[in-house]
Amino acid sequence: MTRRLAEVAKKVGVSEATVSRVLNGKPGVSDATRQAVLTALDVLGYERPTQLRGERARLVGLVLPELQNPIFPAFAEVIGGALAQLGLTPVLCTQTRGGVSEADYVELLLQQQVSGVVFAGGLYAQADAPHDHYRLLAHRNIPVVLVNAAIEHLGFPGVSCDDAVAVEQAWRHLALLGHERIGLVLGPDDHVPSARKLAAAHAITGGLPAERVARAIFSLEGGHAAASRLIDRGVTGIICASDPLALGAIRAARRKGYDVPGRISVVGYDDSAFMNCTEPPLTTVRQPIEAMGRAAVELLNAQIGGTAVPAEELLFEPELVVRGSTGQAPRD
Repeated sequence: MTRRLAEVAKKVGVSEATVSRVLNGKPGVSDATRQAVLTALDVLGYERPTQLRGERARLVGLVLPELQNPIFPAFAEVIGGALAQLGLTPVLCTQTRGGVSEADYVELLLQQQVSGVVFAGGLYAQADAPHDHYRLLAHRNIPVVLVNAAIEHLGFPGVSCDDAVAVEQAWRHLALLGHERIGLVLGPDDHVPSARKLAAAHAITGGLPAERVARAIFSLEGGHAAASRLIDRGVTGIICASDPLALGAIRAARRKGYDVPGRISVVGYDDSAFMNCTEPPLTTVRQPIEAMGRAAVELLNAQIGGTAVPAEELLFEPELVVRGSTGQAPRD
């Protein structure tokens, strides 16, 4: 007990006597200090006293699928900053291969009595993935917001970039450059944002041939393999479902001896960090990360405050950013 008092007091910057008063529910402590002590207990992994366990911490889980794709650290920065402005502390949970799963993170967050959870990319976007941990959060009435398209019937509010508009912008750009053989590099079959992009392409073309679509895991290597197949099928313009996929597509073209954009044009998706520094600089469709991240936090904070939020999806319009990876279609 003495060690716990000392650690919490040091973390908050108050006396052990002040910590003791908070833990024993005694008066004479400001609300701000009391909340800081309770948050420190959560952060340090100590259980709250029984009489205080009914109160959720000012902690918010921020669950990301990875950090290698620059789009996810970008979302984390915006969402974390917006949470901090509201006096909420983000707890970053990043999945790793063979490490802690999304479901495990949810269990840990529930043990810490978090005020809510924001998922920015994850299993909710994959129809064939397990979703029991989302139902557990709903059963516990934990405020949740999902960033970018989720499967139906999870019952949480969400904010998404409009995948259909993104494909329309990219397709129109390539078509104006004279490209007629345009293909897509998308994520897995059960990935909802990829399904929306494919539906948009079908709507534009009246039915995109199957050989113009290649599936990949979301990585540079996946983009390389998928784009190689499209290039072998005669595609000259490639629209990718992420920037790392697009960088893989550029590498695939070069390894086949094709110039980008002289022979093959490539469009990415996200406009994540440093895409203007690649060679060539990447033409991509920019997600409005700042607006989406702040909207997600506003939706979460409303729920934390007891306001009912409809389980609807807010769609944000992307912006095509034209750089050097796209050019006129080859004449032959």
